[in-house]
Amino acid sequence: MGDKVKQTRLSISIPNMITVVRILLTPIFVIFLEKGHFGYALVVFFTASVSDGLDGFLAQYLNQRTELGAYLDPIADKLLLTTAYIGLMLLGHLPVWLGVIVVSRDVMITMGIAVLTISNTAFQIQPSLLSKITTFVQLFTVCLTLLSPSVDIPMSFLTLAFWITAVSTLLSGGHYLVQGLLKLQKGMDPNDSRH
Repeated sequence: MGDKVKQTRLSISIPNMITVVRILLTPIFVIFLEKGHFGYALVVFFTASVSDGLDGFLAQYLNQRTELGAYLDPIADKLLLTTAYIGLMLLGHLPVWLGVIVVSRDVMITMGIAVLTISNTAFQIQPSLLSKITTFVQLFTVCLTLLSPSVDIPMSFLTLAFWITAVSTLLSGGHYLVQGLLKLQKGMDPNDSRH
């Protein structure tokens, strides 16, 4: 019995450890980006992106989803993507308006979680299909931008990627905003606290 518990504890930590590695890769990515080593930055970013899918797969396949992982995984995603968009925006490789849209959405989601937590409103951190599509599009756009200094990518294609990212980010942000307001309204409904 003791061995089984030990194995379970070890297994549960594997997806979370991968998520921690993704968090630790973020400053390495920033260093390469700041020094202009876009090739190395792309390798680190791509590795971190793959680890995002890997920890989710392991958590589901091994039935090792934990409450810590539910909070840690989106934090790691937002840290990596926000850092990438701000860095590329400041270096002039991404339009400012796109960086503002991406960062604003993440700030809005973070503030929404804080408001729901403070108001003791019950909620589950579970990304929607639209949110997963948005994350993929955002990751793809960063990879494309990191490739552009060394690979001849048509500006029209880059511009299209920027606009698709902006639209999906706005739609996803709007979806989360509506869902958050509905949960908050339901949590503040006096009818729910009569008993």
